[in-house]
Amino acid sequence: MITNIDVTLRDGGYRNGFNFTLDYALDHARRSVESGFDWVEIAYLKGSFDPSKSTGLTGRGDPDYVRALADTIGADHVGLIGHPKNIDHSDLVEAYAAGARLIRLCVSPTSSAADLDLLGAAKDMGFTVCANLTRVSRLSARQIAEMSFRLAEAGADVVYLADSNGSLRPTDVSSLVNLVSTVAPAATGLHAHNNLGLALANALAAVSNGATWIDSSVLGMGKGAGNLIAEQWIAYLDRDPAIESPAVDLGVLLELSDHLAASVVESRPALPMTDLLMGHFDLSIEQREHFRGSHRDSVVAARDLQSMAS
Repeated sequence: MITNIDVTLRDGGYRNGFNFTLDYALDHARRSVESGFDWVEIAYLKGSFDPSKSTGLTGRGDPDYVRALADTIGADHVGLIGHPKNIDHSDLVEAYAAGARLIRLCVSPTSSAADLDLLGAAKDMGFTVCANLTRVSRLSARQIAEMSFRLAEAGADVVYLADSNGSLRPTDVSSLVNLVSTVAPAATGLHAHNNLGLALANALAAVSNGATWIDSSVLGMGKGAGNLIAEQWIAYLDRDPAIESPAVDLGVLLELSDHLAASVVESRPALPMTDLLMGHFDLSIEQREHFRGSHRDSVVAARDLQSMAS
């Protein structure tokens, strides 16, 4: 059975400074659940990797905001994501008391034992716990295997492959999902970015190889080139009987799509050529500042950055 997470309010915040209004967030979450999403990821908990750049409503995950969302859609649909460096045990306790029931923690091979302990603490509190292995395209198969096993042992219900750079291909996704499924006693998820226009193909490859948790966002609104487009993903699920998924209501989702486009100007789909290059050369969004001048100059700069990272 596929579990779907709508990440618009959180990942989409990279487009509008996380400055969704409370009224919009409440309406979005209500329509999202009505359309069939299992979880709505409503915010970062206490900030993104750089908290100074995520001070808006959906970049903080304040208790009053969490409570308002839980009252509207029910706690069993409310999710948060966080970086362990920004949060501690008391923050998780407060978030759970406010009504969040899904927590996703961003991790990497450099994560400390204390970071993994936080996973276990969240599990003990009653959260459904996801461990998001970030920038997975830059990791070796051995690193992914070792981390996936450690994350599952620490308490993760789901090990997520986060294609943060938007550079994975369907063949890559198939191999990585198979790898995680083999070594980790946990479900496998995919967080896809769409730099190369492959997010839908990658989601299908993930599901075909056993992944059961998939992220998407309305209009694809997300960091850089955006995420798997929810409308395309839900439409596919609605017509493919071979994929076991909860009932979805495409009409409600399309109405939400129109509502988002009319309410948040930054939500409109876009593919800056810089983001395409970052996907092609497997570069992170933080390296955007290196692209200046003509597209030809940018290709040269991207190749140089890729060589330095290899």
